[in-house]
Amino acid sequence: MGLLQDYPWVEDPVIISAPMRLISLAPLAVAVSRGGGLGFIGAGTDVHNLEAHLREASRLLSENPISGSTPNILPMGVGFINWGADLTLAVRLVEDYKPAAVWFFAPYDNTDLVLPTEAMRKATRGKTKIWVQVGSVQDAVEVGEACRPDVIVAQGSDAGGHGLERGAGIITLLPEIVDAMKNRGVRDISVVAAGGIVDGRGVAACLALGAEGVVMGTRFLASAEAQIARGYQNAILSASDGGLSTVRSKVYDTLRGTTGWPERIGGRGIINQSYLDAKDGRVTQENIEAYAEALEKGDAGWGKNGRLTTYAGTGVGLIDRVQPAADIIKDVRRHAKDIERKIGHRGSKI
Repeated sequence: MGLLQDYPWVEDPVIISAPMRLISLAPLAVAVSRGGGLGFIGAGTDVHNLEAHLREASRLLSENPISGSTPNILPMGVGFINWGADLTLAVRLVEDYKPAAVWFFAPYDNTDLVLPTEAMRKATRGKTKIWVQVGSVQDAVEVGEACRPDVIVAQGSDAGGHGLERGAGIITLLPEIVDAMKNRGVRDISVVAAGGIVDGRGVAACLALGAEGVVMGTRFLASAEAQIARGYQNAILSASDGGLSTVRSKVYDTLRGTTGWPERIGGRGIINQSYLDAKDGRVTQENIEAYAEALEKGDAGWGKNGRLTTYAGTGVGLIDRVQPAADIIKDVRRHAKDIERKIGHRGSKI
């Protein structure tokens, strides 16, 4: 089955909000799904507050149900960072609340995904679909063969936040993953694209490359429902030339003390004073102390001359305003469909 069959309230083209830790909570996830997309709560590495977020999502949905959603299934997903999350507790919460999907990312080894996948499927008797994020063809094939997830999220190197330190952009990664899965006989797995997609042009391109849907993270940082500081959001709106103004490194994880990530993964964020002061990626005690001081400054701690972590992808320069999530989806979907029509019209003349 495809995404439109598994998530019957979702409209075509399928737009998904990434499970951004601490930012993608119940209001954003529900708003995205209510707008005809698929929203995810970002549980991340610490699931102890997840039940409160799921309870809030359930309340919002019971007050105003989403037309077309499946009875007794939350029309949204939950994302987990495997190296840190308490997956035993996660399985219990998924069994209790039955979200439509769970998203796994960043195990120390791909084989570490097998047991959680089996446990989640058993918990809801297959009603909760399994998504796994990968950043390479090799990972896609290994995960596809070992876990048989329902969805592979192909994350290109332009993505904000965490991803492989070495990897390809979505333009080459996506079709190679689609071809490799087909050639290895790993079928019946949907592939969605992530990384650098912020408008209808990116959506149309990824659909042409073989994606069944697209994931946007950075674009939803500039949504009204995101749980995000104003200073962070303003830094997103003022950034430009994302290939130069962002960088993938371990500097910000070191400053924040989130150092459990697998060695091959780094975080892409907007370059600011913290990164510039970390010579050759080395973080000094002085830098750590300056970061702690910036935390006390509130919104002033962000910005080009600020120090606080501002995870964002290279598409950040294409974002110029804050909108409700539903409006973002509506605009992006309309733009993508306009492009598809134009391409179809041109193709008829060839």
